Amino acid sequence: MKKLFLILIMFSLQFSFAQETTSVSGFIKGEGQKLQHVNVHLTGTKHKTVTDSLGYYNLENVVVGNYTIQISQMGFQTLKRKIEVSKDAIQTYNFELTDNENQLNEVVVSGTLKAVKRLESAVPVEVYSPVFFKKNPTPSIYEALQNINGVRPQLNCGVCNTGDIHINGLEGPYTLVLIDGMPIVSSLSTVYGLSGIPNSLVERIEIVKGPASSLYGSEAVGGLINIITKNPTNAPLFSADVFSTSYLETNVDLGMKFNPTKKSTTLLGINYFNYNEVVDKDKDNFTDVTLSERISIFNKWSFLRDNNRLFTIAARGMYEDRWGGDTRWEKKYRGGDEIYGESIYTKRAELIGSYQLPFEEKLMLSFSGNVHYQDSRYGTTSYIANQKIGFLQLTWDKKIGRNDFLAGIANRYSYYDDNTTATKEAESTWLPGIFVQDEITLSPKSQVLLGMRYDYNSIHGSIYTPRVAYRWKKNENTIFRLNAGTGFRVVNLFTEDHAALTGSRDVVLKNDLKPEQSVNANLNYIQKINFANGTFIGVETTAFYTRFSNKIISDYETDPNKIIYDNINGYAISQGISTNIDVNFPTGLKLILGATVLDNKNVENGISERPFLTENFTATWSVSYKIESLNLLLDYTGNVYSPMKLPLLSDLDPRSPKSPWYSIQNIQFTYFGWKNFELYGGVKNLLNFTPKQNNPFLISRTNDPFDKNVQYDSAGKVLVTPDNPYGLTFDTTYVYGQNQTIRGFFGLRYTLR
Repeated sequence: MKKLFLILIMFSLQFSFAQETTSVSGFIKGEGQKLQHVNVHLTGTKHKTVTDSLGYYNLENVVVGNYTIQISQMGFQTLKRKIEVSKDAIQTYNFELTDNENQLNEVVVSGTLKAVKRLESAVPVEVYSPVFFKKNPTPSIYEALQNINGVRPQLNCGVCNTGDIHINGLEGPYTLVLIDGMPIVSSLSTVYGLSGIPNSLVERIEIVKGPASSLYGSEAVGGLINIITKNPTNAPLFSADVFSTSYLETNVDLGMKFNPTKKSTTLLGINYFNYNEVVDKDKDNFTDVTLSERISIFNKWSFLRDNNRLFTIAARGMYEDRWGGDTRWEKKYRGGDEIYGESIYTKRAELIGSYQLPFEEKLMLSFSGNVHYQDSRYGTTSYIANQKIGFLQLTWDKKIGRNDFLAGIANRYSYYDDNTTATKEAESTWLPGIFVQDEITLSPKSQVLLGMRYDYNSIHGSIYTPRVAYRWKKNENTIFRLNAGTGFRVVNLFTEDHAALTGSRDVVLKNDLKPEQSVNANLNYIQKINFANGTFIGVETTAFYTRFSNKIISDYETDPNKIIYDNINGYAISQGISTNIDVNFPTGLKLILGATVLDNKNVENGISERPFLTENFTATWSVSYKIESLNLLLDYTGNVYSPMKLPLLSDLDPRSPKSPWYSIQNIQFTYFGWKNFELYGGVKNLLNFTPKQNNPFLISRTNDPFDKNVQYDSAGKVLVTPDNPYGLTFDTTYVYGQNQTIRGFFGLRYTLR
């Protein structure tokens, strides 16, 4: 009996010890701020909670032992850590979440026109958050895209610095730029308006590489860039970001949130950019960088409705005054032939909205409109253009069993007029369309997407664009996708190719230009690797192939005094392979690496030729290291490009026919030790690269920009003279990269939540 009593006492003590409990608590931070509404869970148990308004969490009555704690919130990478809960005092564990940046669990909408997690989308979509772009601060989205693998901002003019965005080596007109899913950045604004979109408005940027015409219509031939603006509800009360460079470029971003009523929230964003210094470091008496003053005002409203139905509306206005040219130029010389200058005035207004109709079925009405006015002078050449675009779309989203349907009707109206010889009269185009897609879940591991779009262009007639996609999920960490489809593009030459306006070459249209068409296929592979110590590696590789028919090519070589445009008498190919690698270490070190191998060619009469300004290889990187003890973040970013074929004017032109291998690299230090403040600074273009290196000049004949002293023979060919030893005319098309030398920058951010 005594032994039995002792055994019962020991068992009771053991049971009592095993059930001893305590509390686990702490703070959750992200981007230097304490986060509210973060989900905290001890996996395998019922212990769950969310953080309060101060970022504090508390889990009570936790039995001592070893656990895995999981912390998650939208917009941040889910964190898992092993913790030990002992019988001592309250256990305190503080954590900091890492932003998603280019991680694989972000929610995306661009691939299928509906919100899905990136890994669950049948269409591969790349996602970039504002934190990614903060690693190399820039005054506009156009410049910020330089650190994205396979995406390259391309300057098209060495004087006025206008440009476009290349995806996988395809020229800018093949890239559709959306704001909140609305196709309002196209034609004129592709060249002139893209630089006016401030980074402060951006919640994330989604990129689809390859044709997306079956959902978005014309222009989405090479890919699309969807700029998702901030949701006023989630935006901070006030934000400010001001920086300047040693070139005296100054950029100011301001954001303010208001609640005018109980059911409405509005976000006001203001961006101002100014650069007014004449710099001529290559000593050609022309400005190295365009001088510019730009202001953009953005206002977005979000309304609270019954059953959480969506209603948002936004408006933006932008004005820019930019010029480049002879360093002696003033506005009094605008349009004259005394002192050469290229002066561009841009006025632009946009309206964007989405309204979910008050029905049980999910019906979404989306609309947008914009007006764009351009008043430009390229020496004595006047280019005055007016563009208006209206867009209306109704979509129906419905799940029935294994089928996830999306159907929609859309109509787009485009008005365009300019004073060039190619535009005999103002052109109005209607583009009504209807589309349908069905995502069919074949099994828990596989799904197929079938889609078709029909558009009727009021000038070119009927256009069909089908697509198919297949996704196979081997397991939680391995995914394969196969996509195929077609694309089409209707061309407006003068709004898309700046070379047709600047310089002294004559523009020749050999025939009426037909719409371009393409067929595309790509294979996408994703592999996630999670290590026990918290290290994460994500690998995404895509092999792509696009074949174009009716592609419009610009011929600079047949006659050096002309640019001859015509549909290709053959076909064009864009193919290659692209890889992105994300590595996150628990030590605070983070790597984002990307590389793309390209093979772009035009094939006519069996002869294959690489297009101008198309690289064979490009790579980008971002290396970040956070030193918590010093409240310091180090960012090292850069890119590298292989040689590109460049347009020369004659056989005697002394400039290199190819660009060299070149790299733009930047370093930045950010101090986040002050509440609500970030202080940052660094150096851009560490290697001090400029296109002038190894070239006698970039812009030809800057001493005679009006070609007053150029002599021609009876056939119209430029003669070699003592004043013109290379037989050249004034030309600005020899440009492939930015012309700013190494420079420092310094900035301050303030955020009040």
